[in-house]
Amino acid sequence: MDFESQCTATEESVVKKYADMVYRLAFAQARSGSDADDIFQEVFLRYVRSRPVFESEEHRKAWLIRVTVNCAKKHWSSAWRRRTVPLEDSDTFELPEENELYEAMRKLAPKYRSVIHLFYYEGYSIAEIGGILGVRESTVRTQLTRARARLSEMLKGDL
Repeated sequence: MDFESQCTATEESVVKKYADMVYRLAFAQARSGSDADDIFQEVFLRYVRSRPVFESEEHRKAWLIRVTVNCAKKHWSSAWRRRTVPLEDSDTFELPEENELYEAMRKLAPKYRSVIHLFYYEGYSIAEIGGILGVRESTVRTQLTRARARLSEMLKGDL
């Protein structure tokens, strides 16, 4: 049975509404378009198969983010992944600064990419990120500070 035949109209609307957010986070975690595609597909297959019940739309969004982060972690730790050599994606952006930032973000550890993405791209507060990732607020603050410092160091010569 394929994905479309499993989806109800409600599930399709959820996929359409959150597709960009899930893909951006998966891409930020995986650093590869093909890996992000795999993570994206896994997240929404889990959503369709488990049919979770949510208290609110914010709860649904947090669930999708959490599952995306977990799928990315699973992807990084898989035995298959450790025995492969990734192909380089040739994504380019209009502005050179965007390419430089993208390359710098790719070099960050996944835990730093997660907090940077959730804070700057998804607009979550430190407390919300802590809740989503299951870590203390102080951990999120530390990771944000370290990620900013590393990004600043990597981009220092380019600015």
